[in-house]
Amino acid sequence: MTDAPGTYALLLQNEERQEIEVGALGAMTVRPGVYVYVGSAFGPGGLRARVGRHARGDGALHWHVDYLRAATALEAVWYTHDPERRECTWAAVLRSLSGASVPVDGFGASDCTCPAHLVRFEAAPSVSTFRTRLRGECPDHEMISRFEP
Repeated sequence: MTDAPGTYALLLQNEERQEIEVGALGAMTVRPGVYVYVGSAFGPGGLRARVGRHARGDGALHWHVDYLRAATALEAVWYTHDPERRECTWAAVLRSLSGASVPVDGFGASDCTCPAHLVRFEAAPSVSTFRTRLRGECPDHEMISRFEP
């Protein structure tokens, strides 16, 4: 992972039911399972800086995911240095996978019209299935890598 821009997905594991506050979204029930949050990093420091911040789990609670990250464990990161903004497409593909559910409408999607950029699964989705589905939507998509912190 470099400081180039790109799109990423955080795979966050939760072991027990919790109630958290998510900024202006309000209360959220976090059930056991895997939460996949999709974001992009097109600012200074690119993917390395943004994913590094999420991996550390420190800093001010700025984005919706910061609140969820404080209550979950980061298991893996999927990412691409594709120069196109792909987070809405990634979120749509994740929502289409078997077993996907949207835990909170609008989570992570305050600057677009997507239902949410957060998807919950009972168990982690397969990165190979995700790649295959994504290639169907974006045949010119750059390679997706997996990183485990």
